Amino acid sequence: MADISHLRKMSGAGMMDCKNALQEAGGDFEKAMEIIRKKGQAVAAKRSDRDASEGCVLASEKNGFAAIVALKCETDFVAKNSEFVALTQQILDVAMDKKPVTLDELLVIPLGDGRPVQGHITDRIGVTGEKMELGYYEFVKGAVAISYIHPGNKLATIVAFNEKIERQPARDVAMQVAAMNPVAVRPEEVPQKTIDQELEIARDKARQVGKPENLLDRIAQGALQKYYKENTLLQQEFVKDNKLTIEQYLKQQSSSLTVESFRRVTLNVD
Repeated sequence: MADISHLRKMSGAGMMDCKNALQEAGGDFEKAMEIIRKKGQAVAAKRSDRDASEGCVLASEKNGFAAIVALKCETDFVAKNSEFVALTQQILDVAMDKKPVTLDELLVIPLGDGRPVQGHITDRIGVTGEKMELGYYEFVKGAVAISYIHPGNKLATIVAFNEKIERQPARDVAMQVAAMNPVAVRPEEVPQKTIDQELEIARDKARQVGKPENLLDRIAQGALQKYYKENTLLQQEFVKDNKLTIEQYLKQQSSSLTVESFRRVTLNVD
């Protein structure tokens, strides 16, 4: 029983899985761990075509660096499991420490026991029987960075600023990103493909209501300016005070303060 309990603590597997693994391994603890890990690999291969749309999204910030990770699974039941949330936190902690540039780099970073992040995810697959994957890793850097996690661990945002800012106004901007889902910081950062689509949509709407062809471009440009106001962060109305744009709100803190970048990650949330 002591060996079973120890194996269960080390692997996170169920009691019967640990008992069977120890029996198969003839009482050899290391072999039993390997059996459990192979089970995780087998389950992962079997579940690879399943949809992992639930999960846990966490974020953090320190010394001008902020990161988001989203560990995905199949059901909300597993997403709320304390060990699943703890693994997500471990992955976020190592991301904050090592600051990898890509998700693939993060997956191969070792956790405390020397095994890579992907190995720990595979182990959890074996424990739960569900598909799991590291769905997102995003980061920002700036003079100051802030993070916000919406209650429920399904939505998180991170924002980088060009200069010092107090925590509350920084958090206000991170919450704005969560609530209003901007597509870019400022109009010149909106992808050209999106601009072209918005212009064409506006022209089509104008045609449908009988506007003359020679006015379509002017109407479309007007619609594009409205799109910028609604969908670029600095031009959006501040959700806490719609008399201000986010840019104006930041200027109240400092005349040169602005947002350098942001990221928003959500699972199963509008």
